[in-house]
Amino acid sequence: MSLQETINLLIKNRRSTYPPQFDSNKTIDDAIIWQILENANHAPTHKKTEPWRFVVFKGEGLKKLAQFQADLYKEKNTGDKFNENTYQKLLSNPLKASHIIAIGMKRHEGIPEIEEIEAVACAVQNIYLSITAYEIGGYWGSGGVTYYPEAKSFFGLGDDDKLLGFFYLGHIAKESPESQRKPIQEKVTWVE
Repeated sequence: MSLQETINLLIKNRRSTYPPQFDSNKTIDDAIIWQILENANHAPTHKKTEPWRFVVFKGEGLKKLAQFQADLYKEKNTGDKFNENTYQKLLSNPLKASHIIAIGMKRHEGIPEIEEIEAVACAVQNIYLSITAYEIGGYWGSGGVTYYPEAKSFFGLGDDDKLLGFFYLGHIAKESPESQRKPIQEKVTWVE
């Protein structure tokens, strides 16, 4: 298979796999996680700021993340805003993963924020393509405590930085359905 065919196949087969689809009895080797992060590190970045910041949770760290998220959610959502089901998911879903990568964006003066966010998104796409190649599952979610400013310090982020979500990783127990995309021709305008 040519390199072009390989990359086309990887992109076409990229899927999001969610915690209920993971085999929670299997752990991904840390060396694979490091290689995935190394691949993420080669994303394009304006002015070479490399704004992506990652915090990796595994083992007991998953329990710490779960408890932190659940506690902060409960603190921020009192009375009618509190949802017990959401609280329980925040406690249990991280424990279904092998690893969770918190995705942060470090701000750099003089660079438009959107360009830094776009660079991090490119790094995450490299993660997606890498896990597809390794035949492991994962997804980028922005739920939980992602948009709570109070969460930033837990992940080593400053006031101007952003928490952009979490990438859950695990061995696949249940495959995701094939992607159903509309034809690209419906989304492209050619100007000649």
